[in-house]
Amino acid sequence: MRLEGRVAVVTGGGRGIGAAYCKALAEEGAAVMVADIDGTGAAEVAREITASGKRAASCTVDVSSKQSTSAMAQAAVDAFGGIDILVNNAAMYANLTRKGFEDISIDEFDRVMAVNVKGIWLCTMAVAPSMRQRGGGRIVNIGSGSVFVGGNGLVHYVASKMGVIGLTRALARELGGDKICVNTLIPGLTDSSSNRANTTTAYLESEAKQRCIEKIQTPEDLVGPLIFLSSDDSHFVSGQNLNCDGGRLFI
Repeated sequence: MRLEGRVAVVTGGGRGIGAAYCKALAEEGAAVMVADIDGTGAAEVAREITASGKRAASCTVDVSSKQSTSAMAQAAVDAFGGIDILVNNAAMYANLTRKGFEDISIDEFDRVMAVNVKGIWLCTMAVAPSMRQRGGGRIVNIGSGSVFVGGNGLVHYVASKMGVIGLTRALARELGGDKICVNTLIPGLTDSSSNRANTTTAYLESEAKQRCIEKIQTPEDLVGPLIFLSSDDSHFVSGQNLNCDGGRLFI
């Protein structure tokens, strides 16, 4: 197990792809803090992990709040002694409706940026002291292939995910001296319970036909790349984009 003895914090871990990340990290030996604004969902995922004999705990977090993200980091330190891995997965997406850019309200645009971009900054600030104390760490920010194609009716989401790439690069520069690697994992359109809220089967199938590997992407397809970026296998990789979409986009 490549993550034995490590502690991971996963935001947005209470459902969908985030839940798959939590379970995969636990299977590789990490103790996992499942963090989500839906505290009930986070607790259920943690319960499933502990029922399988692995280590997990849960907390409720609003990643757009400094107080909340600080409490999340402290909860992980209290439960497991420190933090080695942060997966910045929480994002506004499934609760958004595809619409033209002129039809998006200012409040909605601001909230997307607060969660999807500011949230990564706040979570990174919250966990960095513990990672420094432990001699290094891994931060995996979840991006989106939508930034390379643009027109999916969610301009605020697309803009926020391009912001994630820029933030990853800047953080990689600042944290490299602390032996903290920061990278972006970029999924293609993935069939998950969260994405089903605004994505039809027909849409998923049409995108699958554009891939070198012609299949609908599932959360399990992202597990290998996530573990790589979370483990010592990626000790000399930082500031990079790892695209995982079955060969739809070449970037």
